[in-house]
Order: sequence, then structure tokens, then C-alpha cells
Amino acid sequence: MAGVAGPAAVLEVEGLCVELSIGGKPVRALNNISLTVRAGETLGLVGESGSGKSLTALAVAGLLPDNAKVIAGSIRLMGEPILGKSEAELRALRARSIALIFQNPTTYLNPLLTVGKQIAEIFDVNPRLLAADGERLSHRKCRQRAWRAAINYLRLVHIPDPERVARQYPFELSGGMQQRAVIAMALIRRPHLVIADEITTALDVTVQAQILRLLLELRQSTGMTLLLITHDMGIVAQLADNVAVMYSGSLVERSDVASLFKAARHPYSQALLEAVPTIHDGRTILRAIPGGIPSLTNPPPGCRFHPRCLRAVDECSRLKPEPISLGPSHSVACHLYQAGQPA
Repeated sequence: MAGVAGPAAVLEVEGLCVELSIGGKPVRALNNISLTVRAGETLGLVGESGSGKSLTALAVAGLLPDNAKVIAGSIRLMGEPILGKSEAELRALRARSIALIFQNPTTYLNPLLTVGKQIAEIFDVNPRLLAADGERLSHRKCRQRAWRAAINYLRLVHIPDPERVARQYPFELSGGMQQRAVIAMALIRRPHLVIADEITTALDVTVQAQILRLLLELRQSTGMTLLLITHDMGIVAQLADNVAVMYSGSLVERSDVASLFKAARHPYSQALLEAVPTIHDGRTILRAIPGGIPSLTNPPPGCRFHPRCLRAVDECSRLKPEPISLGPSHSVACHLYQAGQPA
């Protein structure tokens, strides 16, 4: 009997390499990044600060800084190539297909406009979302529908009294309420892909938990496809279906979440899991990873993690490991497995 095809790929990144100009010299910041996110899935892109997660997201959204350029690879969204598009084409693509949610909502919201007006303004560039097929709307009718839609999406993200909040300015809202408003702003466009970059980092623990519960609920209710960027393995465990572990511009392990948490293979993945705080005899235990992410301008040879790795072998300091498959949904780039040593 023929197999049943899985969900369609929303995002496909193949062999992506990005170069930065630092002090007038080219520096490889992303090296051979390959990712696939399918419809309705959440992929957790995890690693320490400086590992290249946010730069990967910016490349996907066509928002690389001026000192960065793609030197190899491909990015496809819903089968459509992103690289090589003009700035106008990229703006149109982002308007209809990609939504970004950033770490600090105060930098995303305009302090001079009410929350409802900012959300409703999205329809100025995407009025098709307001009209039924073939329907022609007057300017006044568009405004009315846009305002109602803004209130409905504020309600969707569990903002109490959304009619009142829609008329408030961002500074009148708490950090958690601002982040909910930004999530509403992202979802109202019905994008193919939502990119969430460390969106709970600036929030206190209680509000973090609320936002995570909200994202989980929205995944289930709207079927959104999510690229979740985080340094927190606990968040990955709660929200993600699959995970890609990133270190110093490269992917070191890719797996479904259950397999990674049951048996992470790369020493860096194992160290990230061990760094999740635990409570024992009433004390919080945190196992920090020694050392830090290496400099892009002077990286170590071979595997870039080897100076911090307690299991490094001779090859680690000389040769860059290539990814090898450990199963249908699990791969790792580590000499321990290429050398045939036990896991």
C-alpha cells in the first residue's frame, strides 16, 4: 500500500551559508544550514546566544543586515525561492506570508498609535484579508472591518476587555499584554510561517508561562507553523515537534523532540539539557557549560565545540565533522559517532 504523504513543507532551507563583513574582512557566520518546517509544525532552533539562530531567522525573512550576504544555499517558502528577490518583492512576501515576533515588544509597537490602530493598519497593505471572494469594499467598510478584526484577535490572545485595550497606547499595557498584542498583530495576517525569536526572555517567570500556554493553545486552535528561536530547552520541550541544535554558526544535531530529550547524542546538546535548572533537596541546581561561544573572527579548527567538550577525541581539533544519520529523523555532526565510538 502506498504511503501517505506528510504535511507540505512551508519552509525549506538547504545549505545556507552567510558571510559577515567584520572590520572589512569576510567572516563565515552561518555554515551549511539545512532546515525543513512542515505545515502545522513547530521547529525549535536552540543554542546559546551568538550561535547564529537569529541570523538564520533574518536570512529566512530577507532581513539580513547590510554587512551580511548569502554566499551559498537556498531558501524556499511554500515552494517559492526567497533569495534573489528585490526589496519590493521581499516586502510583499513578508506582508502576506511571514510574521515575526521579537524579544522586546516595546521596540515593535509604535508608542504614538493605539494598539487597535496598529493592528488594523496591517490591512492597509493586505486588504484582501477583509473581503470575501469577489467582494468590493468601500474605504469606510474596510476601516470598520479592520477595527473589528483587531478586537477579535486581541480577544483570541486572551486580552481582557479587548475593546478598551484596542483604544489604549502601548505604554499603558504591561509587558505581557504588549507581547500578546504583538502576537495578535502577527497572526491577524494569517501568515504561512511565524518566526518567534526569544519572545519570553524579557518577561518575568509568571508571564513567560502565560505566553507559552497561549502559544500552545494557538498552535492547536489555528494550526500555525512556527519557527521557535530560543536558548531554553524547557521551552522547546513544551512547544516544539522537532529541534535543531545550533553552535557557532552550524547545526550540530537535528531530531524530533522526544528522541532528543530521551537520548541527545551531541555533547553540546547533552550539555544544554544538563544546563536546565533542576531542584534537588530544596536547592536549585544549575550545571553551566564551561567556556563560551568562540569568536567568529578567530574560531578554533575542527569542531568548534571541542575546546569546551569533555569527550573530545583527536579528530575534533583537526577535522570539521559532517552530519551523519542516526535514524529517519535524527542526525548529528560529531566525530564520536563517525569514529564508531559508543554514544
